[in-house]
Amino acid sequence: LDTEMQQIVAKYGTTTYSILWGIVFAETGLVVTPFLPGDSLLFACGALCGLGALNIWITIPVFLTAAVIGDAVNYAIGNRVGTKAFESDTWFLKRKNLRKTEEFYDKYGGKTIVLARFVPIVRTFAPFVAGVGSMRYKDFAFYNVIGAVLWVLSFLGAGFFFGNLPAVKHNFTLVVLAIVVVSVIPVALEIWEGMKEGKAEQTKVDEAKKKGTDSGQ
Repeated sequence: LDTEMQQIVAKYGTTTYSILWGIVFAETGLVVTPFLPGDSLLFACGALCGLGALNIWITIPVFLTAAVIGDAVNYAIGNRVGTKAFESDTWFLKRKNLRKTEEFYDKYGGKTIVLARFVPIVRTFAPFVAGVGSMRYKDFAFYNVIGAVLWVLSFLGAGFFFGNLPAVKHNFTLVVLAIVVVSVIPVALEIWEGMKEGKAEQTKVDEAKKKGTDSGQ
C-alpha cells in the first residue's frame, strides 16, 4: 500500500487529498464498502507525510472530516432505513447482530463507537446499527468525533514517526497487521468481560430457578 500511495501522489498531486477523503468516507460511511483500506491507509499516509510527499496539516483535517461525516451519514442511513434493513436477514445484516450490538450499546454506551473505530469492518457496521437502534444522535455525534480524532491521530502519527524506519518499510504489511491486532485487543477484552458477566448472571438465574423448583417440591 505504501508503494501504491507514492504512485498515486506522484500521478495526481494535490487531487490525492480528494481521493483519500473519498476512500475514508466510503469505508466509514457505507456498509457495502467495509473492504476499503482504513488503518493501513492512514499509516501509509503518515509515512508519506514524514517524507514530505503529503502535507500533514492538510492530511489531518482531510481524514478527520471524512471519518466524522462518514459515520454521521452511516448513522443517518441506519436511522432512515430502520429495522427494515434486517427483514431479509442477509449475510451482513443479520437480526441477531442487531440485537447483540444494541445490547453492547446499552452496556458500554458511547465507548462502543470509540472502540469500533479501531476494528476493521466493525468500524463500518457500528454507526449503521447505532442509527437503526436507540442511540440518540446527540450522544452518537460526541463519541463519533472523539473516536475519529483518536483513530486519525494515532495511525497518522504512528506512520509519521515510525513509517520510514528501514525495519518498518521492509516489513510494512506485517507492521500494519500487528497494528490492527493490537487495536482489536481492547475490544476483545471488553467482549470477554461482557461474556463472563453474562455467564455469571445466567448462573444466578439458573440457581434461582433450581431453588424455586426445590422449594416447590
